[in-house]
Amino acid sequence: MSKVALVTGASRGIGRAIALRLAADGYSVGVNYASSAAKAEEVVAEIVAAGGSAVAIRADVADADEVNAMFATISEELGSVTVLVNNAGITDDGLLLRMNADQWDRVIATNLRSVYLCTKAALRGMIRAKGGRIISVSSVSGISGNPGQANYAASKAGVIGFTKSTAKEVGSRGITVNAVAPGFIATDMTDALGEEVTEAATHQISLGRLGSPEEVASVVGYLASDEASYITGQTIVVDGGLAL
Repeated sequence: MSKVALVTGASRGIGRAIALRLAADGYSVGVNYASSAAKAEEVVAEIVAAGGSAVAIRADVADADEVNAMFATISEELGSVTVLVNNAGITDDGLLLRMNADQWDRVIATNLRSVYLCTKAALRGMIRAKGGRIISVSSVSGISGNPGQANYAASKAGVIGFTKSTAKEVGSRGITVNAVAPGFIATDMTDALGEEVTEAATHQISLGRLGSPEEVASVVGYLASDEASYITGQTIVVDGGLAL
């Protein structure tokens, strides 16, 4: 079976690290992005320079037509997707009483609807191949909640429930479905929170530091490997002890 991975939201941060890790593990990688074309092409160039194979693909993963077109492109250029990593995600924070419906809908669409659409598209090929890996990036916010993030926490909790249900549906087809729940990881998203917020968060983390995107990517790499063939329906928390 060919080794083809699709990573959504792969132009930077955790998605970028996952794409590079899977490429290093021998996968041809579809690098999905929504708006950061230059950044996505940089990821592709880095993979190719290391001797790998990759293609950048723009698609709004909350749009069904664009998702289907993306999978058709990947199938044509790289082959059928054997590992799907649902990583694309956004935040649009605010206290619930001040949160408007657009804030709610946009976060749910990008973070949860996308997981449904991409997983459904990937399963068609995986069922024919009688195997595959689906790995979705959730968050500790989806487990413990977070003030000002009702929309984000709900979307990430939804990813966990979706993961468990889908794992039960497709396990008999040789397909595993798991989630990874990062805590505070040093990315552009956390940089935007400011030094004061980051420092306060660090004090709550047992290991006393933020995590790196590569530390999340290593867990995704494991779940995609043959070594994780008997793990499904699980959510692995990668948070340095934040949620303890």
